Amino acid sequence: MNVHLTRSPEVEEAAKHGKPIVALESTIISHGMPYPQNVATAREVEQIIRENGAVPATIAILDGKIKIGLTDEELEELGSRNDIAKASRKDIPYLVATKKPGATTVAATMICAELAGIQIFVTGGIGGVHREGETTMDISADLEELAHTNVGVVCAGAKSILDLGLTLEYLETKGVPVMGYQTQTLPAFFTRTSPFAVHYQVNAPSEIASILKAKWELEINGGAVIANPIPEEYAMDEQFINGVIDSAIAKAKSLNIEGKDVTPFLLDQVNQATEGKSLAANIQLVKSNARLGAQIAVHYAKQTLLI
Repeated sequence: MNVHLTRSPEVEEAAKHGKPIVALESTIISHGMPYPQNVATAREVEQIIRENGAVPATIAILDGKIKIGLTDEELEELGSRNDIAKASRKDIPYLVATKKPGATTVAATMICAELAGIQIFVTGGIGGVHREGETTMDISADLEELAHTNVGVVCAGAKSILDLGLTLEYLETKGVPVMGYQTQTLPAFFTRTSPFAVHYQVNAPSEIASILKAKWELEINGGAVIANPIPEEYAMDEQFINGVIDSAIAKAKSLNIEGKDVTPFLLDQVNQATEGKSLAANIQLVKSNARLGAQIAVHYAKQTLLI
């Protein structure tokens, strides 16, 4: 066990007995949703994972340690404080050394999950290549992490504020498989479809687990994207949401908002324009991903003879 990691009692017990564990990020709590919906959603997502046979491990950096699994008090702290850093790969050593609090992004959560021996990770949507990324080089660290960190990422595709075509090209170049759960097209977070095809359609959690097992047994390093479309009843109209996003991007440009501030600004603008419907959709897609992620983790554990 890495000296910089600590496990919650629940996760420690699961690891000791070979039970399936699902990693969860914490940026969605501290930066992705308003309080108190963020904390309530985090607790509900953890419970969904338990109900589907796995153990949740929400990850964050607190008191100079990478916490693998959080207490209710720690979840509340992450959700209610306004001084929590958004931690990606480059930030982990600084936050650990200075004992400053940090919420882990997709990239950072993948790193911490692999350190803790967790193969399945659930999030809302991955980052990607931003629009005009071919000139700005604004590319999420999530993609590079997927290229070499051995964790399967269950998500609702890439956020529709991104350039989905370039994001898929980047992942293909890096050898990262993008699997669509019961779909041939890449879901775009708020919508179930996009103009882009996934690499493979997979129809069962056991099939996904088999692919991940084969990948890592073959020592083909890197993660995989398991793209799970938002439940149909919560999906938003593709034309409408794209129009809202285009307007939000134009506003961000006019205000000179750049870098890591772009995504939270755009999501806030989308939430305002949709009168809160996008936040409700965000919550439901994370819950759906948690359900699928737990099922994959259970099958992966069975196939690798952990249980």
